[in-house]
Amino acid sequence: MDGLSGFECAAAVLPPRLRNAASALAARDKALAEELRLRAGSAAQVILNGGETELFSGYAVTPRDIADIIEIATGASAHSAMESIRRGFVTVRGGCRIGLCGTAVAGRNGIEGMRRISSVNIRIPREVYGCAAPVWDEFWRAGLPSVLIISPPGGGKTTMLRELCRLASDSGVRVSLADERGEVAAMWDGIPQFDVGRRTDVLTGAPKGEAIALLLRSMNPEIIALDEITAQEDISAIEQAACCGVRLMATAHARDQRELSSRPLYSGLLEKGIFEAIIHIGRSDRVPVLERVRP
Repeated sequence: MDGLSGFECAAAVLPPRLRNAASALAARDKALAEELRLRAGSAAQVILNGGETELFSGYAVTPRDIADIIEIATGASAHSAMESIRRGFVTVRGGCRIGLCGTAVAGRNGIEGMRRISSVNIRIPREVYGCAAPVWDEFWRAGLPSVLIISPPGGGKTTMLRELCRLASDSGVRVSLADERGEVAAMWDGIPQFDVGRRTDVLTGAPKGEAIALLLRSMNPEIIALDEITAQEDISAIEQAACCGVRLMATAHARDQRELSSRPLYSGLLEKGIFEAIIHIGRSDRVPVLERVRP
């Protein structure tokens, strides 16, 4: 990431007044920060250990601040990022995803745009070598089964997925990464800014369902990795990949396997045996545990 930490990449999209406040945070807080949240009319917040703390006490974020963030994030060309904005996010160099909320513009095909953006959520990316160490040896001995990484929001699923991609790829396995939002590999000028392994091919920007189909046709992967299963189209493509003999690594929001099984979007995948294992990351200690899928 050009020598910048994840926090520095996130702070770089803030307007000067707020950027200076972020830079003044204690080093420990910068290391622990998960998100920067800005809402027009309220104080800017930094998320530390799941709780919100004021970034700049006594200052209310203005609509101009929000507009400046969008301008910085899109390189003063919001029009060129319109498709991404329509989908509710912008990803900037270094893998920072900026979630957007405002007034949706609805049309015949659903949401067609967003205007009067009033809130932004800047996710702080991190590369944590060794975070998969507690599960990797067992995972490797099991033959790298198709695995679903679960945790509550902010639990480190994307970081774990990135590390598993690196370890599998550097162990000689062909990995194809469907990086829809650019958070896992943080591609820039065709080069991953995060280490996802020497044998990993990255497709950025395509909806996951379409990305999986394209990767199956073009890259002959042994493993397909994707972040956040969220739609039925993702499920259909995952089933197609499994039928082609490709293993999968994916993430999903859930506190535990029981909660995962109770959700119709995921229960079918578990019942069909498409995912053979689960890596569960607890919200408190964040130590990953490898579990077999319970029937």
